[in-house]
Amino acid sequence: MTLRILQLYPRAMNIYGDWGNTLVLARRAEEHGLAVELLSYNEGDPFPTDVDLIVGGGGQDSGQDVIQDDLLGIGGQLRDLAADGVPMLVICGLYQLFGHFFRTQDGHTIKGIGVLDLETHAGETRLIGNVVTRSEQFGDIIGYENHSGQTFLGPEVQPLGTVVAGAGNNEKDQTEGARSREVIGSYLHGSLLPKNPAIADHLIATAATRRFGSFTPRPLDDTLAVRAREIARSLPR
Repeated sequence: MTLRILQLYPRAMNIYGDWGNTLVLARRAEEHGLAVELLSYNEGDPFPTDVDLIVGGGGQDSGQDVIQDDLLGIGGQLRDLAADGVPMLVICGLYQLFGHFFRTQDGHTIKGIGVLDLETHAGETRLIGNVVTRSEQFGDIIGYENHSGQTFLGPEVQPLGTVVAGAGNNEKDQTEGARSREVIGSYLHGSLLPKNPAIADHLIATAATRRFGSFTPRPLDDTLAVRAREIARSLPR
């Protein structure tokens, strides 16, 4: 019973430590009794289509430019996997490029692949600091944002949660992140999953149930995650 976890573009889209999300998924899956195979995909590589869970991180505008053509090339495969129920977590830069486009401050448009119904426009204010987002499914989601993009959701996606403290997707509607099918997008770094094991376990359970037909989680010790959440929540923005 092996889960295949794929990290997208770790060379260009991993400047905020988002590889930590992949490590958390691998470790928690193993603690739940599953074997794990970690895969990486960088521009120009053959794309491994037989995967169970996809993770992608953040990067600068230059990093998004670097991967744009390659991402558009594999966009159809990613859309098909999303439609087939493969769980995905994309953070910051790849969150933006899983939408329709990111328009930079100088008017340059970086095309996205449309897995998520959203668009992003560069703003004049950089949004930096700790964030608390409230989700009906996951409770309070704790993370750290550092972006100038202003992301606006279309009718085909739901927000990941409602911002309690911080900015989130933009400075207007108090939403953070997006969800469609089993795809989750978010601006939250930190890395996100070490402080939010409920999201990690949801992704693992979804992947395992899709692959094996069922999944029985084991009780895990989340003492350190709880403490990290308490500390992050108490820090000023």
